[in-house]
Amino acid sequence: MNITVKTLAAADAGEITLNPEIFGLEARADILHRVVTWQLEKRRGTARGAAERSDVSRTGKKFGKQKGGGTARHGNRAAPQFTGGGKAHGPRVRDFDPSLNKKVRALGLKTALSVKAAEGKLMVLDNLALEDAKTKALLATLGTLGIRNALFIDGDAVDVNFALASRNLYKVDVLPTVGANVYDILNHDYLVLTRAAVDNLEARFNG
Repeated sequence: MNITVKTLAAADAGEITLNPEIFGLEARADILHRVVTWQLEKRRGTARGAAERSDVSRTGKKFGKQKGGGTARHGNRAAPQFTGGGKAHGPRVRDFDPSLNKKVRALGLKTALSVKAAEGKLMVLDNLALEDAKTKALLATLGTLGIRNALFIDGDAVDVNFALASRNLYKVDVLPTVGANVYDILNHDYLVLTRAAVDNLEARFNG
C-alpha cells in the first residue's frame, strides 16, 4: 500500500510503500483490548502491605489476672489497639505485574497501526526537523497539516526543537520508535510517522 509523504509545510515529498503485513491487518478488538489492559496494569505500582497482628513479633504473655484487675482481659500485646501491635485491616500486598505473550504484544502494535491506516488517520512526514523551538509556529504548522490531536513517532531519536515546541500542546505527543505503543496510538486521533519511523518499525517486526 502506497501513501503520500508530506513535509511539515504540507508539501508533497514523494511516496512510500507500507508493508501490508504491518499496516494492512484486519482490526482485532480482542487483541487491542488485551494489550491496552496489559499496558495499564503494568503502570500500577505494587501495593505495600502492612504488618498485621500475625506478622508482629511481640510477647503472648497475659497482661494480668483474668478477673479483678478492673481492665479488659487482654491476652496478647500484638493486638492492634496497643502501641507496637499489628495493623487492623491493613492493606495487603497486591502485585499488578501481568504477563502477555510477545507475539500478542507485537500483533497488538501491528493492529493499532493498521487501524489508523484503515481509518485514513495515518500520515507520513519526511522528518520532524524544526529550525526553532517555537510552540506558536508549530501550532500554525499543525493547522496547515489539518491535525490538532496527534501522536508523532520519529526515528531513533526525536528532533529536539520539535519536542520542545510540542511539549505544551494538548494532545500532541512525540515518541521515538522504541516508545511506540498501542495505548498512545489509540489515544490520539491521528498517527504521524516519519520515514525513519516507518523504516524502524518494519525492521523491528521483520527482524
